[in-house]
Amino acid sequence: MLMNSKHLHGMTIRALDGELGTVDQFFFDDDTWAVRYFTVETGGWLGGRRVLVSPFSVIHTDWQARRLDVSLTKEQVTNSPDIDTHEPVSRQHEAEYLGYYGYPYYWGGPYMWGPAFYPAATSDIMATANAEAIADRVRKESTDSHLRNAEEVQGYFIEASDGEIGHLDGFIVDDEAWAIRYIEVATRNWWPGKKVLVSPAWIDRVSWRNSKVYVGLSRELIRSGPEYAESTPINREYENQLYFHYGLPPYWLNEAERQAVFSMSPV
Repeated sequence: MLMNSKHLHGMTIRALDGELGTVDQFFFDDDTWAVRYFTVETGGWLGGRRVLVSPFSVIHTDWQARRLDVSLTKEQVTNSPDIDTHEPVSRQHEAEYLGYYGYPYYWGGPYMWGPAFYPAATSDIMATANAEAIADRVRKESTDSHLRNAEEVQGYFIEASDGEIGHLDGFIVDDEAWAIRYIEVATRNWWPGKKVLVSPAWIDRVSWRNSKVYVGLSRELIRSGPEYAESTPINREYENQLYFHYGLPPYWLNEAERQAVFSMSPV
């Protein structure tokens, strides 16, 4: 299901033995645009400590009840590696975190979630390395990370192929793959009030230093795209309309199908 990421904020995280707290922010991978971690406000039961929760642990999402059910216990979370969520999360921190929970290293496989397309599909192939092996891998990992705090990226300017078009105003998240499927572009700098969606696949590059997202589409093509509002249901009908407008292959097609569509693209 596709939902605006604004609805993630404040969602309750329910463990196997009680509530852990509420979602504050999330980190995404600027290489694959996958949602890698939620930062959780634990409240009084953990002394106000913030912790990370990975989509690897999510077993059910209830948007109406505003709740994420996870396959964790409070004791597991209490004993998890201490990570300062106010600072950049390094690859070494990630390796330690993933090793503690027995999750596979998502950067160690061919798919978005390492050995699988979806985090839930890795449940049968969790890591089984011992503590010494995990510690050794942590030491060897680079300090570099592709993680970005979603809150810090909001407001970035959007630069089309022929000039500025607006700014990044939010994200549309897929709660099965836990991937950012679209960025929400507010074009009111140019056309008052209108918002449109753009796929991360169409982004040429991001300048983190200049707070700019460069999209390989013209301003006119983006301007004339299907309008988006938070009340707009992001279903397959809307997505087909979106991809038809841009003449680009949708993410749900296999490689052969994508190549066939791309060869007919007017863009």
